[in-house]
Amino acid sequence: MLGSLIFLGALALVTRADAGMADRIGATFVLMSDDFIKAFNPLEGLVVGVEGSLLYLDLGESAGAQVGQEFTIFRKGDEFHHPLTRKVLGRYEEALGHAQLVRVQPRFSEATYIPIEGKPLPRADDGVRITRGRIKVAVTPVLDLTESNTKPDLRRVPYLLAVVLERSKRFQVVDPLTVGDVFAGGGAYVQEVLALPERAVRVSKKFDVAGWVVPVLLERRGVVYLDATWISAVTGTALFSRRAPLLPPAAAEEQRFPWEPASED
Repeated sequence: MLGSLIFLGALALVTRADAGMADRIGATFVLMSDDFIKAFNPLEGLVVGVEGSLLYLDLGESAGAQVGQEFTIFRKGDEFHHPLTRKVLGRYEEALGHAQLVRVQPRFSEATYIPIEGKPLPRADDGVRITRGRIKVAVTPVLDLTESNTKPDLRRVPYLLAVVLERSKRFQVVDPLTVGDVFAGGGAYVQEVLALPERAVRVSKKFDVAGWVVPVLLERRGVVYLDATWISAVTGTALFSRRAPLLPPAAAEEQRFPWEPASED
């Protein structure tokens, strides 16, 4: 992380306009970050039905289920015991695949089944869960699709987003400097992560992550928006995204992180 701090210091030399745009993106993401955190709250349930590649889970809206969530499917096996007392400590578990929620009802949900090669098919009474541990994620560089002739330097943005995600205590974020080097060197492209599932899965294995947060700048009728999309490392597809207009400079200043210097826009 020391390398990241040194890099952040170097980025303090960017122009005032560039710094202001990065701050506005970071502040806008703060306001939408709760949606990302809620989507990955720890959650556990059961498979209650199987129809081909469609699974029915006993998790509905009342339990916190929402479209776009990704669960690990597991099957409990034999008990294991303490070697001295012989007390039951738990049961072995076998991961069977993943379930991505596509429809949520008040008391149950429907999910697409993504298998793990060589594993048995799921059946009723198998378990599903979103882990209680931190979820490893990477943040891509910003994809700027605005119509501006002069593109601002937005290299600070992945660091700002990483701080937000890390402070939630739900995510472990790969060092943005390491990720940025791969993209800057042509080892990966943001457009590929967004649009080419096989490529997204392949680059995910390089960093051993569960998913990607991809920040995109869009312009519609003169208004610039931040679109933040979660890409699954399992399927390489977008599970959900959030979009909001960029906060104006004054509002971005109010959202500033305590350790950041004041904006000079």
